[in-house]
Amino acid sequence: MNDAPIGIFDSGVGGLTVARAISALLPQESLVYIGDTAHSPYGPKPIADVRRYSLEILDTLVDQGVKMLVIACNTASSAMLRDARERYDVPVVEVIGPAVRTAMSTTRNGRVGVIGTVGTIGSRAYQDMLEVNERLTVFAQACPRFVEFVEDGVTGSAEVLTVAEEYLSPLRHAGVDTLVLGCTHYPFLEGAISYVMGPDVSLVSSDSETAKDVYRQLVSRDLLAGPDATPRHIYEATGTSADDFVRLAHRLMGREVRDVQLVQTGAIDLPVRSAQPLS
Repeated sequence: MNDAPIGIFDSGVGGLTVARAISALLPQESLVYIGDTAHSPYGPKPIADVRRYSLEILDTLVDQGVKMLVIACNTASSAMLRDARERYDVPVVEVIGPAVRTAMSTTRNGRVGVIGTVGTIGSRAYQDMLEVNERLTVFAQACPRFVEFVEDGVTGSAEVLTVAEEYLSPLRHAGVDTLVLGCTHYPFLEGAISYVMGPDVSLVSSDSETAKDVYRQLVSRDLLAGPDATPRHIYEATGTSADDFVRLAHRLMGREVRDVQLVQTGAIDLPVRSAQPLS
């Protein structure tokens, strides 16, 4: 048993979907969530910058005594997962593998679509993992404005539908029957995405599948919180306004996030590495 918190990190508010899924599956667990709002969005940034920002955040979480790290950001996972697993003594869970496994078991016709940020799609993290299965044909599409909409708290406007149609129509015409939402911000736009893709396309998001991975890791390592543990949920952000984060979280998730603390991360120097395969 271990009552230390689980550390969760995303570039902004998108990872709150993962935090919510973990809390629903493991209500006794304490959580510390950091949104790197000072550097959001990660998608269009150079991979070296994403890697540095991400490891700075993870260093901060480890310094706070977490028992596990959850990288609730697809762009960060594709940029530095291997670094994280080499750097820290606590288990590291990411969001790409769980979604890939679910997509493989969900598709009926073998035609799978993947949407994500420019960084995630450009890394080919999803495509390479899916194409290990030779019966699959993978179609990928970057959707950079989706993160901007969510971070602005806009999830149901006519403009969202117009942009969704622009991004998603090639995937719909390709005949995909399964679409991976390769960014933790995208479940907030699931209504628009589902409307454009149609009722016959299954949407796969990583939040609930990642929560199951967290559960498996905690059980296998005997790290579950004790039955008498009192769970605490702490939310932090790196930007300049805690109030802005709280207001956005309230718009997207109700009043689950009541208070946000601002944190500063330390600068670190890292050796140069290219994009890394997930393992």
